[in-house]
Amino acid sequence: MMKNDKTTIYTISDLAQRFDITTRAIRFYESEGLLSPERDGQKRLYRHKDYITLKLILRGKRLGWSLAESRELIQMYGSGKNNQEQYQKVLEKVQESRERLEQQKHDIEIMLMELDEHEARVQEVLK
Repeated sequence: MMKNDKTTIYTISDLAQRFDITTRAIRFYESEGLLSPERDGQKRLYRHKDYITLKLILRGKRLGWSLAESRELIQMYGSGKNNQEQYQKVLEKVQESRERLEQQKHDIEIMLMELDEHEARVQEVLK
């Protein structure tokens, strides 16, 4: 990582280590047009904008968002549009993720109950 007054420049290794991901993943996001490093020969140099973009991509991934959904939100950010539109879209995506996770939680609770019942029946047979 190289520092200037206001700008931090990251290498691909810096980002991979900082976010605990592979350099291959970073190159994939670059091939998808989400990251745009500068080049110094063979070396990729990432700016703060790329750092923030990668952070948003990985946050979206943790929330269960598709790459296309994350791309849509990232492209809205700083597009010159009113950020209210982006915030509203984020709220919609958060609500969708919450609903999906609540359903998954419910499904898991049912499966655990079924496992408990099955285990109890098997234990009863073994007695």
